[in-house]
Amino acid sequence: MNRREFLGTSLAIAGSAALATADEPNSALPIVDTHQHLWDLKKFRLPWIKPDAPINHSYLPSDYAKATHGLNVVKAVYMEVDVDPKQQPEEVEYITELCKSKETPTVAAVVSGRPNSDGFKAYVTPLRDNKYIKGIRQVLHGESTPSGYCLTKEFIKGIQLLGTLGLSFDLCMRAPELPDATKLIDACPDTRFILDHCGNEPVTNKDHTQWKRDMTELAKRKNVVGKVSGIVASAKPGEWKVDDLAPIINHVLEVFGPERVMFGGDWPVCTLAATYRQWVEALKSIVKERPPEEQKKLFYDNAAKFYRLEKS
Repeated sequence: MNRREFLGTSLAIAGSAALATADEPNSALPIVDTHQHLWDLKKFRLPWIKPDAPINHSYLPSDYAKATHGLNVVKAVYMEVDVDPKQQPEEVEYITELCKSKETPTVAAVVSGRPNSDGFKAYVTPLRDNKYIKGIRQVLHGESTPSGYCLTKEFIKGIQLLGTLGLSFDLCMRAPELPDATKLIDACPDTRFILDHCGNEPVTNKDHTQWKRDMTELAKRKNVVGKVSGIVASAKPGEWKVDDLAPIINHVLEVFGPERVMFGGDWPVCTLAATYRQWVEALKSIVKERPPEEQKKLFYDNAAKFYRLEKS
């Protein structure tokens, strides 16, 4: 990030803070966004983004500041963006410098990694001394990733190493493979897990029965938390309603309980179907009848505790 980007971001954030109360009377609830994507296509190669994709351009901290304007997002945890594996060390350096700058809400990060690779131990071990790096993720729902990939001996060994190092692992996989996630969690009792995107159950599915069963079983494991994020991206743009999201979100909140759920923006991927504001407002609408302390745990407290975020 250059000086111009920092200054632009700082001004946007300052404007958001000054106008938050005036613009949004319901914005008093502070938010920790545990799933913030950023990518600069001038610096990083993201092979998964197709040339004609609507998100095939850079998304910088200044863009994030504009997207979250007035919503009281006070901290953000960067989530890896599946860069070319050769650029993983560069991603670590980029996000570490961003966190150090204190010029944006980004205060911590989950970075890319390949737990079953020969060089994983050498790559990940130094990260335990980087106070900004909290965990690792490898997206497991890519077209080239087969079912059962996360249950190989090498992969399990890599995830167990994360537990030894005090680093977490984000599970981002296809909904039908949630039983694989449960087996992986059982094999790595000393590693903390985060299940991304409500287990990636498509909003458009008419029958959520099997997903509910699998989620209920997975959530019995106490070393995993559920991230309420991502699902709006699977809704029909311009056609979805809050009621389309509610059954999935409410089930996640019930099976994990108020102490083990966290909010994630999944910006800019969420813009495939909704703006950041629309997603936040939809979630607030769904949980509005829950006790205020539970809402605060969802949007702030649990994330601050899980990621051991410093107080402002």
